[in-house]
Amino acid sequence: MSLVRLKIKGISYSQTQNGAYALILNEVDGDRKLPIVIGAFEAQSIAIALEKEIKPPRPLTHDLFKNFCDRFSIQVKQVIIHKLVDGVFYSSIISEKEGQEEIIDARTSDAIALALRFNAPIFTYKTILDKAGIFLKFSTQEKEEEDSDESILVDEILQEGETVEIDSNPTGAYREMSLEELHKELDKAVAKEDYEKAAKLRDEISKRK
Repeated sequence: MSLVRLKIKGISYSQTQNGAYALILNEVDGDRKLPIVIGAFEAQSIAIALEKEIKPPRPLTHDLFKNFCDRFSIQVKQVIIHKLVDGVFYSSIISEKEGQEEIIDARTSDAIALALRFNAPIFTYKTILDKAGIFLKFSTQEKEEEDSDESILVDEILQEGETVEIDSNPTGAYREMSLEELHKELDKAVAKEDYEKAAKLRDEISKRK
């Protein structure tokens, strides 16, 4: 079976379902998206890894795993999403130590959080993408409108019990803040280890640049 390389398009949260997050993976050489429902902790961990400017004062669980592997010369080579059963994705982490390769079973959200920290590629099989991949088509208007359309789509799929996720859509309150206020709130959120809030603030700051 042929492998298809994926990249992370973004993380989003449901506007109607509290605590519901989704991760959107995009095939590198195509337009299909693979949406995967993930937990709040994993969403925060992935968002922190994506936002290089956010530095947690203490290592998160996935950071600790990365530090542990570095200390013992273990390298994550790649992540493969290898199975889809009843809407649940199953993944494997391909690791290597001193030339010996090991395959470790993992939840997809954990595997991706680690892949980001090791700069490891993410793959899935073409059969899985054919089965679960979707096309997201948007008009070429304002980016804000696109984010709104994506959030609505995420809510629809989550309500249907499918697997999905998208770019963080900051609340209206953040849009009313000045850049200086946003940076202050970001510093406070990181200091309090509220990484979900920090990721949303960072997303709003990035849109102002």
